[in-house]
Amino acid sequence: MIDVISTRLAAGIKNVVPDHPASHAVLKFAIAVVLNVLSIISLTLLISLFTGRLTEAGLILISFALLRQVSGGVHLKSGTQCVVFTTALFTLLSFVELGNVYVQALNAVSLALVLWLAPIGIERQTRIPKRHWPKLKIAAGILIIFNMLFCSAVVAVSFFAQACTLFLAWRGVKSI
Repeated sequence: MIDVISTRLAAGIKNVVPDHPASHAVLKFAIAVVLNVLSIISLTLLISLFTGRLTEAGLILISFALLRQVSGGVHLKSGTQCVVFTTALFTLLSFVELGNVYVQALNAVSLALVLWLAPIGIERQTRIPKRHWPKLKIAAGILIIFNMLFCSAVVAVSFFAQACTLFLAWRGVKSI
């Protein structure tokens, strides 16, 4: 569905502004990314309003996105699959309640995965030169270390879910 909408919007833009320097494919990709992000945020927040987990969902949205930007990971095959899976995942994660020992265990596993694998799978998604990628690994580690200090269960499960996508990317899974 996202693919269809982004294709139509890109075609509409090219029809209105045929001399626009971006190709149809570039416009379609950019529109799809925006639609994906807006859909995930909107649906997750809407569902969390009904479940009473708005704060938790907000923390998950922010923490997952921050770690994702600096660490990479695996992607789903379609935008629609991404929206459905991610919204369901974030909604489920918003209900997780863990004791401090489990929170710190998840943080430790996430930190180990990030320090071992990050950044991975970002080759086609970033303009950051490869020489700066070690700084991304450090930034990802720092994010997780902050949660070791704050001990947030929902942030820990969010980071762990994101760290698992690094492992999948390392295993050679290009997209699910």
